[in-house]
Amino acid sequence: MSDDKTIIADPGSTVFQPPKRKAASLIQYNGANLGRRIQLIEQRTIVGRTPESHIFVNEASVSRQHAAITSSAAGFEIEDLGSSNGTFINDVKVTTRTLLKDGDMLRLGTVLFRFFASDNAESIWADKIYRMATIDAGTDTFNKKYLLDFLDSQLKFARQYKRPLSIIYYDLDHFKKVNDTLGHNGGDVVLRDTASICKSAIRKDDVLGRYGGEEFVIVLPDTDQKVAADLAERLRAAIQNHVFKIEVDGKVVDHRQTMSMGVSQLSPDMQTVEAFLESADKKLYFSKQNGRNKVTV
Repeated sequence: MSDDKTIIADPGSTVFQPPKRKAASLIQYNGANLGRRIQLIEQRTIVGRTPESHIFVNEASVSRQHAAITSSAAGFEIEDLGSSNGTFINDVKVTTRTLLKDGDMLRLGTVLFRFFASDNAESIWADKIYRMATIDAGTDTFNKKYLLDFLDSQLKFARQYKRPLSIIYYDLDHFKKVNDTLGHNGGDVVLRDTASICKSAIRKDDVLGRYGGEEFVIVLPDTDQKVAADLAERLRAAIQNHVFKIEVDGKVVDHRQTMSMGVSQLSPDMQTVEAFLESADKKLYFSKQNGRNKVTV
């Protein structure tokens, strides 16, 4: 096994589980986050285009503090907070604090939400549609489309609010050999279990997505390169030390797996998602060319 130290290339850094349900929620009905389910768990929930908002909506038509949803004895009430483009319930403009009814359609600027007072068949079905549209079935991580959409929105957010943004790009070492020796079922177990280990170590606001094959990307909002590199090193060590139990021809085989990783922080010269990913990919390639089982920053 190769040296496991972190390389400095540049001078100068459980299985996905949906959240437990609450009685009331919003489901987004258009935009990049179509199908997103948002639970109303705060006494007062601010919806807007600032980092401090409980529900962050990165759309130009949404004001910085657009609307507030307040839990009261009567239920949930919504009020407009002086937004530029208005808050509407079933196409009627909100002028005072208004009680929401199950199934109400909300429009904040051009963004549509539907309010569900409880878990009914339609809200559960919306969850299923969202999952099918965003989750990679083989690994239970986010799929490539969701990953790229999320990274694009976070890149714009980081630039607008001057927040750090980092990514970890990782690849499972010698994965073709895994499939050749343990079979594709064994390879599927390794893919799924490595993803589970990584997901258990990241924050709820971080996103792990399958970029393709055995390549994955972790998007880390509000995270600088040093913190991202420390996380990558912990993940690398966790995978190296894990014993994968693979059933082959009726027998359970112990398998050891490593992965190579590249870590990048968004910088002014990275104007696109593609450029950002390319930076991390080059560092990943450096890790693989220098013995694998390494983190390069």
